[in-house]
Amino acid sequence: MSNEAARDGAIDTGFGQQAKQPKVAVLLTPARRAEVLTAEAQRQLASLATVVIPEGPTLSAGELPTLLDGAVACLTGWGTPSLSEALLAGCPTLRLVAHTAGSVRNLVPLPAIERGLKVSHAAAMIADSVAEYVVSQALLCCRHLHEIDQAMKTGQDWSDVRRAYPGRLLGSKIVGVVGTGRVGRAVIRLLKVFGCRLLAYDPYLTAEQAEQLGVEMTGLDDLMARSDLVTLHAPVLPETKGMIGATQLAKLRDQAILINAARASLVDEEALYHELVSGRIFAVLDVFTQEPLPLDSRFRALPNVLLSPHAAGHTIDTHLRQGQAMVDEVRRFLAGEALHYEITPAMYSIMA
Repeated sequence: MSNEAARDGAIDTGFGQQAKQPKVAVLLTPARRAEVLTAEAQRQLASLATVVIPEGPTLSAGELPTLLDGAVACLTGWGTPSLSEALLAGCPTLRLVAHTAGSVRNLVPLPAIERGLKVSHAAAMIADSVAEYVVSQALLCCRHLHEIDQAMKTGQDWSDVRRAYPGRLLGSKIVGVVGTGRVGRAVIRLLKVFGCRLLAYDPYLTAEQAEQLGVEMTGLDDLMARSDLVTLHAPVLPETKGMIGATQLAKLRDQAILINAARASLVDEEALYHELVSGRIFAVLDVFTQEPLPLDSRFRALPNVLLSPHAAGHTIDTHLRQGQAMVDEVRRFLAGEALHYEITPAMYSIMA
């Protein structure tokens, strides 16, 4: 399908036969569309608007002006080129960006939102996925299941394995949550079910909100010193980069667990490596300063670290929920209804 033909408004784009309607550009490659949009979501979008999509298997910045020409809204996601100020200046009809992924910091410039461009994102859907990842890793670490598995597979004595890894209940732990945005709150909701005592550090959290969440507000150093398990969910801001340094890590109890499924730059990597080499603490790392993680990374050789490839927010179900949520936002926008996941300029400044 050609972009030029799609602008005529009567071309089947794979979303169904289109009539003369408002134009919506789907700025996703075929692979990304398949990942986030079910056939039903595509049909819903086609019933609302004339849908245009990239011609080939990839999407470059050079294709955006043509795809966005005359569009009132667009769907974006992982791999969508940045919508620069210059590009947006040439797209006066564009009024909504519905982002099927999380962060929009590298996608839409803040001045465009301040001028009135509406932007929604699917971070709320990703939060549930990250929360389940954190809880599953916490359970695994408390029960030493990864170590038990390896001991069993290498033929260690049955009774010796049971004695070596007796395990602890997650519900017996004090858990410190750093950052109480969408993901942090989703983690808190799940952990409350286990009966954990919950500490929270977030400069933007109010006493009333802490009471509603059922957490104890505390300072960062106090949280690090009192927690059996610390999970990081703060955004990367100038004031949060390197917020977990040597001083904070040294405050962790022996055998404490640190989970980072947020951003690597929140933690001083050198200081973390030093603590891990000592064998005093355990870490679960889903994010790294360099991604993909190099094959010769020193973290790969540590026995007291569980590694994953920035996968905490990614599940099949999550991706499809993200796409559906943004199709729903396009429907609300075209109907003149309030958006459910809109980003304001004030939110932009403290978002991940």
